Amino acid sequence: MLPSVTATRYVTPLREGGSLPGLMEADDLGTYVVKWRAAGQGVNVLVAEVVCGELARALGLPVPALVTVDVAPELAVGEPDVEVQELLQRSAGRNLGLDYLPGALDFEAGADGVDPGLAGRVLWFDALVGNVDRSWRNPNMLFWHGRLQLIDHGAALTFHHHWPGAAAAVSRPYDASAHALLECEPQVPAADAELAPRVTRPLLDEVLAQVPDEWLVDEPDALRTRYVDQLMARLGARDAWLPGVVATAEAGGGGRRRAPRGENRPAWLGPPPPEGVTQR
Repeated sequence: MLPSVTATRYVTPLREGGSLPGLMEADDLGTYVVKWRAAGQGVNVLVAEVVCGELARALGLPVPALVTVDVAPELAVGEPDVEVQELLQRSAGRNLGLDYLPGALDFEAGADGVDPGLAGRVLWFDALVGNVDRSWRNPNMLFWHGRLQLIDHGAALTFHHHWPGAAAAVSRPYDASAHALLECEPQVPAADAELAPRVTRPLLDEVLAQVPDEWLVDEPDALRTRYVDQLMARLGARDAWLPGVVATAEAGGGGRRRAPRGENRPAWLGPPPPEGVTQR
Protein backbone atom coordinates (compact mmCIF):
# COMPACT_ATOMS: atom_id res chain seq x y z
CA MET A 1 0.00 0.00 0.00
CA LEU A 2 0.99 3.62 -0.41
CA PRO A 3 2.33 5.39 2.69
CA SER A 4 -0.52 6.86 4.72
CA VAL A 5 -0.53 10.26 6.43
CA THR A 6 -3.15 12.25 8.31
CA ALA A 7 -3.90 15.83 7.31
CA THR A 8 -3.30 18.36 10.09
CA ARG A 9 -3.98 21.66 8.33
CA TYR A 10 -5.74 22.79 5.20
CA VAL A 11 -3.59 25.50 3.60
CA THR A 12 -5.34 26.67 0.44
CA PRO A 13 -7.37 25.48 -2.55
CA LEU A 14 -5.58 25.21 -5.88
CA ARG A 15 -8.04 26.69 -8.31
CA GLU A 16 -7.11 24.77 -11.42
CA GLY A 17 -9.46 22.65 -13.51
CA GLY A 18 -12.64 21.22 -12.09
CA SER A 19 -11.22 19.12 -9.26
CA LEU A 20 -10.02 21.98 -6.99
CA PRO A 21 -7.10 20.09 -5.42
CA GLY A 22 -5.91 21.51 -2.13
CA LEU A 23 -2.58 22.13 -0.43
CA MET A 24 -2.44 20.43 2.97
CA GLU A 25 0.06 19.79 5.75
CA ALA A 26 0.22 16.34 7.33
CA ASP A 27 1.38 14.64 10.49
CA ASP A 28 4.65 13.54 8.87
CA LEU A 29 5.54 17.26 8.56
CA GLY A 30 5.14 16.99 4.79
CA THR A 31 3.09 19.24 2.53
CA TYR A 32 0.94 17.66 -0.18
CA VAL A 33 -1.18 18.58 -3.15
CA VAL A 34 -4.33 16.62 -2.28
CA LYS A 35 -6.78 15.33 -4.86
CA TRP A 36 -10.25 14.66 -3.50
CA ARG A 37 -12.26 11.48 -3.66
CA ALA A 38 -15.48 13.52 -3.97
CA ALA A 39 -14.30 15.70 -6.88
CA GLY A 40 -16.42 15.68 -10.02
CA GLN A 41 -14.22 13.18 -11.88
CA GLY A 42 -14.71 10.55 -9.16
CA VAL A 43 -12.28 8.06 -7.64
CA ASN A 44 -11.24 6.70 -11.05
CA VAL A 45 -8.97 9.72 -11.33
CA LEU A 46 -7.26 8.75 -8.08
CA VAL A 47 -6.86 5.19 -9.33
CA ALA A 48 -5.25 6.45 -12.54
CA GLU A 49 -2.89 8.66 -10.54
CA VAL A 50 -1.71 5.73 -8.45
CA VAL A 51 -1.47 3.16 -11.26
CA CYS A 52 0.35 5.47 -13.67
CA GLY A 53 2.48 7.18 -11.04
CA GLU A 54 3.69 3.97 -9.43
CA LEU A 55 4.19 2.20 -12.77
CA ALA A 56 6.24 5.15 -13.99
CA ARG A 57 8.30 5.06 -10.81
CA ALA A 58 8.93 1.33 -11.22
CA LEU A 59 10.18 2.02 -14.75
CA GLY A 60 12.63 4.62 -13.49
CA LEU A 61 10.67 7.69 -14.55
CA PRO A 62 10.71 10.66 -12.14
CA VAL A 63 7.42 11.07 -10.28
CA PRO A 64 6.83 12.93 -6.97
CA ALA A 65 6.04 10.70 -4.00
CA LEU A 66 2.41 9.63 -3.61
CA VAL A 67 0.64 9.05 -0.30
CA THR A 68 -2.90 8.54 0.90
CA VAL A 69 -4.12 11.41 3.05
CA ASP A 70 -6.74 10.88 5.72
CA VAL A 71 -8.82 14.06 5.93
CA ALA A 72 -11.17 14.91 8.80
CA PRO A 73 -14.25 16.97 7.83
CA GLU A 74 -13.47 19.45 10.63
CA LEU A 75 -10.52 20.75 8.61
CA ALA A 76 -12.97 22.39 6.20
CA VAL A 77 -14.35 24.79 8.82
CA GLY A 78 -11.81 27.53 8.15
CA GLU A 79 -12.35 27.59 4.37
CA PRO A 80 -14.47 30.64 3.42
CA ASP A 81 -15.43 29.34 -0.03
CA VAL A 82 -18.62 27.33 0.42
CA GLU A 83 -17.99 25.19 -2.68
CA VAL A 84 -14.52 24.19 -1.48
CA GLN A 85 -15.74 23.67 2.08
CA GLU A 86 -18.44 21.26 0.89
CA LEU A 87 -15.93 19.41 -1.29
CA LEU A 88 -13.64 18.88 1.71
CA GLN A 89 -16.51 17.68 3.87
CA ARG A 90 -17.70 15.21 1.22
CA SER A 91 -14.12 13.96 0.83
CA ALA A 92 -13.70 13.01 4.48
CA GLY A 93 -11.62 9.85 4.65
CA ARG A 94 -8.84 8.66 2.36
CA ASN A 95 -7.69 10.94 -0.45
CA LEU A 96 -4.57 11.08 -2.62
CA GLY A 97 -1.58 13.30 -1.90
CA LEU A 98 1.21 14.30 -4.27
CA ASP A 99 4.41 15.56 -2.66
CA TYR A 100 4.51 19.35 -2.92
CA LEU A 101 7.66 20.51 -4.76
CA PRO A 102 8.52 23.98 -3.41
CA GLY A 103 10.40 26.14 -5.87
CA ALA A 104 9.71 23.90 -8.86
CA LEU A 105 10.03 25.44 -12.30
CA ASP A 106 7.44 25.16 -15.04
CA PHE A 107 8.24 22.89 -17.98
CA GLU A 108 8.96 25.68 -20.46
CA ALA A 109 11.78 26.92 -18.25
CA GLY A 110 13.89 23.82 -18.89
CA ALA A 111 12.37 21.99 -21.84
CA ASP A 112 15.53 22.36 -23.94
CA GLY A 113 17.47 20.33 -21.40
CA VAL A 114 15.43 17.11 -21.59
CA ASP A 115 17.58 14.21 -22.73
CA PRO A 116 16.26 12.44 -25.89
CA GLY A 117 16.44 9.11 -24.07
CA LEU A 118 14.26 10.34 -21.22
CA ALA A 119 11.92 12.06 -23.67
CA GLY A 120 11.51 8.76 -25.51
CA ARG A 121 10.76 6.85 -22.32
CA VAL A 122 8.12 9.37 -21.24
CA LEU A 123 6.48 9.36 -24.66
CA TRP A 124 6.46 5.54 -24.78
CA PHE A 125 4.97 5.39 -21.29
CA ASP A 126 2.26 7.92 -22.13
CA ALA A 127 1.33 5.88 -25.21
CA LEU A 128 1.09 2.71 -23.12
CA VAL A 129 -1.27 4.20 -20.53
CA GLY A 130 -3.13 6.41 -23.00
CA ASN A 131 -2.21 9.66 -21.29
CA VAL A 132 -3.99 12.38 -23.25
CA ASP A 133 -2.76 15.19 -21.02
CA ARG A 134 0.91 15.81 -21.79
CA SER A 135 0.57 18.36 -24.58
CA TRP A 136 2.52 21.58 -25.05
CA ARG A 137 -0.65 23.38 -23.98
CA ASN A 138 -0.71 21.47 -20.68
CA PRO A 139 2.55 19.56 -20.25
CA ASN A 140 1.99 18.32 -16.68
CA MET A 141 5.74 18.29 -16.13
CA LEU A 142 7.87 20.37 -13.80
CA PHE A 143 11.57 20.82 -13.11
CA TRP A 144 12.65 20.44 -9.53
CA HIS A 145 16.34 20.76 -8.59
CA GLY A 146 17.13 20.42 -12.27
CA ARG A 147 15.25 17.16 -12.69
CA LEU A 148 12.12 16.59 -14.74
CA GLN A 149 9.07 15.53 -12.71
CA LEU A 150 5.93 13.96 -14.18
CA ILE A 151 2.67 15.00 -12.53
CA ASP A 152 -1.10 14.65 -13.00
CA HIS A 153 -1.94 11.30 -14.60
CA GLY A 154 -5.65 11.41 -13.82
CA ALA A 155 -6.58 11.70 -17.50
CA ALA A 156 -4.87 8.41 -18.42
CA LEU A 157 -6.44 4.92 -18.42
CA THR A 158 -9.56 6.27 -20.08
CA PHE A 159 -10.87 2.73 -20.59
CA HIS A 160 -11.83 2.45 -16.91
CA HIS A 161 -14.57 5.04 -17.34
CA HIS A 162 -16.45 2.55 -19.54
CA TRP A 163 -15.28 -1.02 -19.02
CA PRO A 164 -17.60 -2.53 -21.66
CA GLY A 165 -15.59 -0.65 -24.29
CA ALA A 166 -12.17 -1.39 -22.80
CA ALA A 167 -11.28 -3.97 -25.46
CA ALA A 168 -11.36 -1.27 -28.13
CA ALA A 169 -8.68 0.67 -26.27
CA VAL A 170 -6.15 -2.16 -26.42
CA SER A 171 -4.90 -1.39 -29.93
CA ARG A 172 -6.09 2.21 -30.17
CA PRO A 173 -3.51 4.51 -31.84
CA TYR A 174 -1.92 7.11 -29.60
CA ASP A 175 -2.00 10.66 -30.92
CA ALA A 176 1.42 12.08 -30.08
CA SER A 177 1.19 15.02 -32.48
CA ALA A 178 0.89 17.61 -29.70
CA HIS A 179 3.08 15.87 -27.11
CA ALA A 180 5.19 18.33 -25.15
CA LEU A 181 8.42 16.36 -25.66
CA LEU A 182 8.36 16.04 -29.45
CA GLU A 183 10.93 18.80 -29.88
CA CYS A 184 13.34 16.91 -27.59
CA GLU A 185 14.04 14.26 -30.27
CA PRO A 186 12.50 11.41 -28.25
CA GLN A 187 14.16 8.05 -28.84
CA VAL A 188 11.07 5.86 -28.84
CA PRO A 189 12.49 2.61 -30.30
CA ALA A 190 15.22 2.58 -27.66
CA ALA A 191 12.60 3.25 -24.99
CA ASP A 192 10.51 0.34 -26.23
CA ALA A 193 13.47 -2.01 -26.15
CA GLU A 194 14.31 -0.92 -22.61
CA LEU A 195 10.90 -0.62 -20.98
CA ALA A 196 8.63 -3.17 -22.64
CA PRO A 197 10.39 -6.21 -21.11
CA ARG A 198 10.10 -4.60 -17.66
CA VAL A 199 6.30 -4.29 -17.77
CA THR A 200 5.33 -7.71 -16.46
CA ARG A 201 2.25 -9.13 -14.81
CA PRO A 202 3.97 -9.40 -11.39
CA LEU A 203 5.01 -5.75 -11.64
CA LEU A 204 1.49 -4.65 -12.53
CA ASP A 205 0.11 -6.77 -9.69
CA GLU A 206 2.41 -4.89 -7.31
CA VAL A 207 1.32 -1.54 -8.71
CA LEU A 208 -2.40 -2.34 -8.46
CA ALA A 209 -1.93 -3.61 -4.91
CA GLN A 210 -1.15 -0.01 -3.92
CA VAL A 211 -4.63 1.19 -4.87
CA PRO A 212 -6.90 1.29 -1.78
CA ASP A 213 -9.84 -1.11 -1.88
CA GLU A 214 -12.32 1.69 -1.24
CA TRP A 215 -11.38 3.36 -4.55
CA LEU A 216 -12.15 0.17 -6.46
CA VAL A 217 -15.90 -0.24 -6.49
CA ASP A 218 -17.29 -3.80 -6.42
CA GLU A 219 -14.88 -6.70 -5.91
CA PRO A 220 -11.55 -4.85 -5.66
CA ASP A 221 -9.37 -7.89 -6.35
CA ALA A 222 -11.30 -8.77 -9.49
CA LEU A 223 -11.08 -5.18 -10.69
CA ARG A 224 -7.33 -5.12 -10.07
CA THR A 225 -7.04 -8.17 -12.31
CA ARG A 226 -9.00 -6.38 -15.04
CA TYR A 227 -6.57 -3.46 -14.94
CA VAL A 228 -3.60 -5.82 -15.16
CA ASP A 229 -5.16 -7.75 -18.04
CA GLN A 230 -5.94 -4.52 -19.89
CA LEU A 231 -2.43 -3.13 -19.56
CA MET A 232 -0.82 -6.43 -20.52
CA ALA A 233 -3.04 -6.59 -23.59
CA ARG A 234 -2.09 -3.00 -24.47
CA LEU A 235 1.58 -3.92 -24.13
CA GLY A 236 1.07 -6.94 -26.36
CA ALA A 237 -0.62 -4.83 -29.04
CA ARG A 238 2.39 -2.56 -29.62
CA ASP A 239 2.46 -3.49 -33.30
CA ALA A 240 -0.80 -1.58 -33.61
CA TRP A 241 0.13 1.67 -31.86
CA LEU A 242 3.92 1.90 -31.57
CA PRO A 243 4.77 2.54 -35.27
CA GLY A 244 2.59 5.64 -35.29
CA VAL A 245 4.28 6.98 -32.16
CA VAL A 246 7.72 6.31 -33.66
CA ALA A 247 6.79 8.04 -36.90
CA THR A 248 5.48 11.10 -35.06
CA ALA A 249 8.61 11.26 -32.90
CA GLU A 250 10.89 11.02 -35.93
CA ALA A 251 8.96 13.79 -37.67
CA GLY A 252 9.68 16.02 -34.68
CA GLY A 253 7.86 19.06 -33.43
CA GLY A 254 8.01 20.93 -36.69
CA GLY A 255 8.51 24.27 -34.98
CA ARG A 256 5.41 23.93 -32.83
CA ARG A 257 4.54 26.88 -30.66
CA ARG A 258 5.67 26.62 -27.08
CA ALA A 259 3.69 28.35 -24.41
CA PRO A 260 5.22 31.60 -23.13
CA ARG A 261 7.24 31.10 -20.00
CA GLY A 262 4.94 30.73 -17.02
CA GLU A 263 1.71 30.38 -19.02
CA ASN A 264 1.24 26.73 -18.05
CA ARG A 265 2.72 27.08 -14.58
CA PRO A 266 0.48 25.57 -11.85
CA ALA A 267 -0.91 28.39 -9.70
CA TRP A 268 0.25 26.70 -6.49
CA LEU A 269 3.90 27.23 -7.50
CA GLY A 270 3.46 30.98 -7.43
CA PRO A 271 4.96 33.29 -10.08
CA PRO A 272 7.97 32.03 -12.05
CA PRO A 273 11.40 33.23 -10.91
CA PRO A 274 12.73 36.29 -12.76
CA GLU A 275 14.65 35.72 -15.96
CA GLY A 276 18.21 34.70 -15.23
CA VAL A 277 17.45 33.29 -11.77
CA THR A 278 18.42 29.65 -11.44
CA GLN A 279 16.75 27.28 -9.00
CA ARG A 280 19.05 25.88 -6.33
